[in-house]
Amino acid sequence: MTNNIGVNLRRFRKLKNYTQQELAVKAGISRVAYRNIETGDSEPRPFNLNALALALGISVFDLTEQVPKLESLRFRSHKSLTAREKAEREQISLEVATWLQDFNELEEMLDKRVPYQLRSIGKGESSPEQVAEEAREKLEIPCKKCIPDICELLEKAGVKIFLLKSKLNKFFGLSVGESDDGPAIAVNTDDAIPVERRIFTAAHELGHIILHGDSYVSDQIKENDEQEDEANRFAGYFLMPRESFKIIWEENRGLHWVDSVLHTKRRFRVSYKTVLKRLIDMGRTDNEIYKKFNNSYRLRYHKKLKYKEEPDLPEKKSEEPSRLDNADFMEDRLNRLVREAVEIDLISISRAAEILNISIMEMRNLIREWEMFV
Repeated sequence: MTNNIGVNLRRFRKLKNYTQQELAVKAGISRVAYRNIETGDSEPRPFNLNALALALGISVFDLTEQVPKLESLRFRSHKSLTAREKAEREQISLEVATWLQDFNELEEMLDKRVPYQLRSIGKGESSPEQVAEEAREKLEIPCKKCIPDICELLEKAGVKIFLLKSKLNKFFGLSVGESDDGPAIAVNTDDAIPVERRIFTAAHELGHIILHGDSYVSDQIKENDEQEDEANRFAGYFLMPRESFKIIWEENRGLHWVDSVLHTKRRFRVSYKTVLKRLIDMGRTDNEIYKKFNNSYRLRYHKKLKYKEEPDLPEKKSEEPSRLDNADFMEDRLNRLVREAVEIDLISISRAAEILNISIMEMRNLIREWEMFV
């Protein structure tokens, strides 16, 4: 247990931006005593453990819980991260590992494991575009059809989806390989990240799982730019097949070119930058198109695009559905498993709340909502 306490202490201390001295003073213990606890050289007294938990604003259980570790984790590199960002990275990894462990236990308990369906593709020298086409065929997605619910699609294909909120800079998502009872994908659903970006992230991580399944490491120091580019290309063609794009783009020829981009992005549920990148790949334009789009959008709609913002056609000028929101990117399989396990008394309400990371009161309210319809 001592080692768990040390690892957890270090992570929470850095999340709070405390030095060892600052946390020791806040908890009312000496710096030497604190250092020995964090390094695992000494077993903390119950009083000191309570004082440290109180100083960090967490529970004693948070300090003593076993730290699960994923060996096949593909996360953004941590070479250029600050100490606080590295601690946030560790915390995210812990949350994903705990979630995946709970998910697998529920599947085993209910005998509802979903086999991974995409293991056989992407094994040759095929391009990311070809592999994306293979994946769509394997998942029986018609060539000309957009993907209406990528979370549901991937869950049916045996890929677990975890949604979390994080302010970690430039963190959009990660994936876990099969060797850790995956595959699984975690997507950052922070409010600052558009839904289109979340959808693309899920497809991007799927690209890594299929294309780079043998290169997963839990302590990645440097990102592989070539593999990142391949995963991006896979995602673009998985969400927006070449021939379908050509058809839609030609259908929009009579529109203002900015409206054509916006209409196309809505049809495929992708970002406007994904549409612009496709036009570049097809030789229709060059990299200056991003700047030209921002200028033209501002002139046409008298609105300047903010960083990370997704543009949209004003509602009065469009018969298209409203822009994407959180309801367009939701995971629900874990909730279904939890509900079934609760209803047949396989797990307690408190355990259900723990798995879903909500309070017992929230869990009781959720159960009441389940009971509204027979």
